[in-house]
Amino acid sequence: MIWTTTDDDPILDAVAATGLHPAIQSGPARPGLPTVGIDDRAAARAIGRVVFAGARRPAVPSFPTDRRRQRRLASGPPPIDVTFPVTRARWRGFLDAWSDLGGAPQRLRVAVCSHNSATCGEDLTGELLDSRPRPDAIAAMSDELALGVLADARRAEMAVPADLAVGGWDDTGTASRADLTTVAQSLRHQGRVGAEAVEDQPEARRLPATHRRPQPGPPAAAPIVFSASLTTATEPWRSRSSDTGRMPTGADPLGIVLSDTR
Repeated sequence: MIWTTTDDDPILDAVAATGLHPAIQSGPARPGLPTVGIDDRAAARAIGRVVFAGARRPAVPSFPTDRRRQRRLASGPPPIDVTFPVTRARWRGFLDAWSDLGGAPQRLRVAVCSHNSATCGEDLTGELLDSRPRPDAIAAMSDELALGVLADARRAEMAVPADLAVGGWDDTGTASRADLTTVAQSLRHQGRVGAEAVEDQPEARRLPATHRRPQPGPPAAAPIVFSASLTTATEPWRSRSSDTGRMPTGADPLGIVLSDTR
């Protein structure tokens, strides 16, 4: 099973050349290979509508855009050179949310981090918070990046959520302790179903040590898409004159009803 990687990662062709047919977690999609994951764009759109509701200066701490892992500040739609499919989908989803709320695309600022870590998130968020005007809502592509945002907000003496709305992704234990609004998805479940998809293929039958190299032949495969949900903080919305963006208790914020399509 291959963990999510870039569209141009040579490991994809290298594995395919062996005749094996792995599953790919969150893409990139390859003809004949099963992929497992959530609809990242839909999930980003859902949490973005919550975090950006009432905001005027939104920002997104982002995963790397390609294998060079260069940090940079950008705005608007993702450029064509974004080769990480997860980064591309979540960026588009956050932009969808901002556009749904009436925001101009170029007003969405994106801080591309070199690695998915709180330290990287803190470093680039510091640049955003030191700029003028400061962001008033930040939706991060992971809880780790969001924790970096919270650390920088404390340094800048910005109250969360009164001065800065913050959202994360993954529903980690650390995010729960930080009372962070976040996207919940089960990577364990995705890994298990991905492994089962690999084992279902003829090439996965146990062979003796001196086994034959399997003959190429793509199996029938379709994306395996899981649902995701929002875990909301005790008070994820800033004090406002209206409740725009507030979700009723028990609501399905993502509306993703996609299931295993094998």
